[in-house]
Amino acid sequence: MLKKTGLALGGAALFLAWNGLLLLFLWSRPGSVPGARSPASPGAGRPLPARLLQLAQDAEAELRRQRELLLQIRRRSRARPPRPPEPEPEPEPPVIPVLVLACDRSSVRRCLDKILRYRPSARRFPVIVSQDCGHAETARVIASYGAAVAHIRQPELADVPVPPEHRKFQGYYRISRHYRWALGQVFRTFRYRAAIVVEDDLEVAPDFFEYFQAVLPLLRRDPSLWCASAWNDNGREALVDAGHAELLYRTDFFPGLGWLLLAELWDELEPKWPAAFWDDWMRQPEQRRGRSCVRPEVSRTMTFGRKGVSHGQFFDQYLKFIKLNDRFVPFTQLDLSYLKKDEYERFFLQQVYSAPEVQLEELQKEAGKDSGPVRLQYRGRDSFKALAKALGLMDDLKSGVPRAGYRGIVSFMCRGRRVFLAPPSDWTGYDPSWS
Repeated sequence: MLKKTGLALGGAALFLAWNGLLLLFLWSRPGSVPGARSPASPGAGRPLPARLLQLAQDAEAELRRQRELLLQIRRRSRARPPRPPEPEPEPEPPVIPVLVLACDRSSVRRCLDKILRYRPSARRFPVIVSQDCGHAETARVIASYGAAVAHIRQPELADVPVPPEHRKFQGYYRISRHYRWALGQVFRTFRYRAAIVVEDDLEVAPDFFEYFQAVLPLLRRDPSLWCASAWNDNGREALVDAGHAELLYRTDFFPGLGWLLLAELWDELEPKWPAAFWDDWMRQPEQRRGRSCVRPEVSRTMTFGRKGVSHGQFFDQYLKFIKLNDRFVPFTQLDLSYLKKDEYERFFLQQVYSAPEVQLEELQKEAGKDSGPVRLQYRGRDSFKALAKALGLMDDLKSGVPRAGYRGIVSFMCRGRRVFLAPPSDWTGYDPSWS
């Protein structure tokens, strides 16, 4: 609109200037000035009023011609399509480093091979391997990748001073120290704004990077989320719907085992980082502060590390049976807005508490395939643990929160049917004494 107005004003100025010059020219022509004589002039010898009348007629004709010219200019300017606005440059995709925590496992090669195989861009997903322990063989394996990974070394290798009753937990103290140092390097020294954390005994799925790239904007926009994890604690093949690997959930339980955090969360956690047992510390109400994580239906990591400081706790019974997703899901092309707190609770709670309630015996007898979801209700800690154990779920609780649970509800598959292990609908919150 401003361009059209400027063009019209310019045309009018040109019109006035031209006619001023025209009048000056006509008045200065021989025979056009009163009292002048010119034998060559057609009006020579005519009376002055006749000459003035002729001059006025010539000026009027010229004005009409100029007016028509101006109208043509204006019509053309209106007919010309407006120039499209310059397209805004595409925003640069975020850089999300992958921090690999390593110690004395030369099998870190299995972890790194899959990460480097599946990452879509070396620039957007730089790999940083932080090594503790000073184990020479593991260091050689990491160095063999050359510039493909950045190899940093935890400088403090001595044992951590621990209370006498915690001598057997020295490994947990060292791990917590290593995590604090390595995350400090990522967020303080390298100054990244987000990071994916994995340990050296994890293997990643083909869409591992696609998943984290898609959920990062959710973490940035939704303060009720504080992490995203690639792990489903109840991700055994019989307990998940592998045909719907695109399903994502909110969970109040911190899963770890391949997880994404923002620099803002590290600013909050670093000053009070614990001396040991950092993952259980993360699950305490004081750290979680009512926030949730995103987790998948089908895990995007699996662990192959039976040997470790936990001496294989849960590995033989649960962890080695976790199904690793093998089908690429284009998460960045999906609408994940259903994971926002209000929208998720409105849909999820309605789905859970509108499902018919069944007893364990009914569920175990029926095949359930092609049937709708059902609900198993528990009313206390012992009730939950008994049902979870009977169904093959992990039955331990941390600060009262069940693994993979949201508002006390654990969603899983049983004999081809969706089941919600849920507290009563008047649930008011977790009871830390259940741990």
